[in-house]
Amino acid sequence: MRRYRYVGPKDLLTLVTASRGDAVDAKRAGTFTFVVTSDGVLRVAPRHSEHVVCAAGGEVLSAGEIRIERGRVVSVSNQSTGYCPEPESWPAVAAALDRAGIAHDGGFTDEMIFRRCAECGQRNIVKEGDFTCAVCGASLPEKWNFV
Repeated sequence: MRRYRYVGPKDLLTLVTASRGDAVDAKRAGTFTFVVTSDGVLRVAPRHSEHVVCAAGGEVLSAGEIRIERGRVVSVSNQSTGYCPEPESWPAVAAALDRAGIAHDGGFTDEMIFRRCAECGQRNIVKEGDFTCAVCGASLPEKWNFV
């Protein structure tokens, strides 16, 4: 399983402390920023928190936003421009949800495709299959490239 390191703005790293998001259980309800830590634990923080803070600066198996109601995932995405995880990171999320006793439908409700522009370095979300950099107009690679 791929581990994702933080690729977002360096100034946000100053917000990172030794503490991280809370481990989640089925009784938790609301919309949250989430990460799946490198040891497979689902951690959540208030929705407007930075993923890198939720992860205490560490590598993650996935990251995004999640809404939980009555012990069930209502919506979940891999939307994290700090880690830019692939949709293929879903199995890590599913395993963490299963361990926490939270029901889910077996996939992201919203999948983001991230690419870094080789020309200008900008992080992009690919929309409607258009692999063009939103900043400089260069072609974006077909494969994930935040190595």
